[in-house]
Amino acid sequence: MRILVGRNFARLRREKGLTQEEVEARSGFSQQYLSSLERGRRNPTVITLYELSRALGVSHMDLVRPDD
Repeated sequence: MRILVGRNFARLRREKGLTQEEVEARSGFSQQYLSSLERGRRNPTVITLYELSRALGVSHMDLVRPDD
């Protein structure tokens, strides 16, 4: 699940044309945390998923949606 969330987060961030630094400014999570998340090394809480989805302007479900 960590890898799936990280992969989805990185893809959505790139699709929105955002850098990790821009998401940091929007979300309050450090660039180091975001980098670890994208690499599947963090286990985000439900609250974290919600805050990150808001920063990206997507549904929190988009972060946990399985690959097709």
